[in-house]
Amino acid sequence: MSVSSGHQLNVSAVFSPRGAARVCQLTLGCTIVSLVIHGAGYSATYGTFCMAVWTSCFTVSAVVLVLEVTRLQASLPVSWENLTVTLASLATLLSLTASIAYPAFFVRANDCPYNNCEVRNFRIAVSVCSWGACVAYGTEVFLSRAKPGRSGSYMATAPGVLKVAQIFVGCVIFAMLTDGTDFTRHAATLYCAVAFGVCLSGTVLLVALVVSGRSAALRMLRMPFERLAVIYTFAAVLLYVSAAVLWPVFCFDRKYGAPLRPQGCPRGKCSWDMKLAVAVMSFVNLALYIADLVCSQRSRPAAPPARV
Repeated sequence: MSVSSGHQLNVSAVFSPRGAARVCQLTLGCTIVSLVIHGAGYSATYGTFCMAVWTSCFTVSAVVLVLEVTRLQASLPVSWENLTVTLASLATLLSLTASIAYPAFFVRANDCPYNNCEVRNFRIAVSVCSWGACVAYGTEVFLSRAKPGRSGSYMATAPGVLKVAQIFVGCVIFAMLTDGTDFTRHAATLYCAVAFGVCLSGTVLLVALVVSGRSAALRMLRMPFERLAVIYTFAAVLLYVSAAVLWPVFCFDRKYGAPLRPQGCPRGKCSWDMKLAVAVMSFVNLALYIADLVCSQRSRPAAPPARV
């Protein structure tokens, strides 16, 4: 029987560059969760978020590795290459966020010698391992990179990775919008929220089409996926330009809002801070959509030959 028979385990899923990256992800993920449970600890919203990120990323990495080793991914009705790159890109962003948030809220230099130094040391170790996991997920994305226009690996191209980043930033914006920004106060800020939602939904839909392997069906409608993606991204850029301009005006202009942070506004619960964060993140996502549009234009496939 041939070594490459479907009845054999896929050893290359472990002993390949991407397999090694996934093994590192599992090792670091297990270490992080063990350290947090054993001595580092977590609390409040930020700690719960970080723990949820680490456990989710570890679980996804384990499932992906098991499916590839057992070759069961071939039975799934999805584009496996696109799915794994999408998950790795999302895990990179989530791990990066947790790697910044956990030490910022749980590691204090003045915890010693007055308090328990062992807990602080555990938390420093968690932070270091979290950064290592972030690098491991980023390495998988780098190793999965594909040339523009390569069939079956759109999410491994620059536009595909940028779309994952757009979704992540869009979710962050919506989390901030619902945290006391009172965006329904003015019609303009309500429009901004709608614009953010439309762009987020559209990007999610495009990624879902690619991951599900249904993007090729658009060619039957004489609308190749690459062309649809460029048209949508151009529309999203226009929406984000308008929202990025209107939001600061109606939140920080003296006629509609407060240009300066109100005195006595509680840290972590100040609506002015959330409005400022939304303004900053809207410009970040605008930059991502512009970069996506530029990359999509450069990587657009060659036009088919004309019919005689």
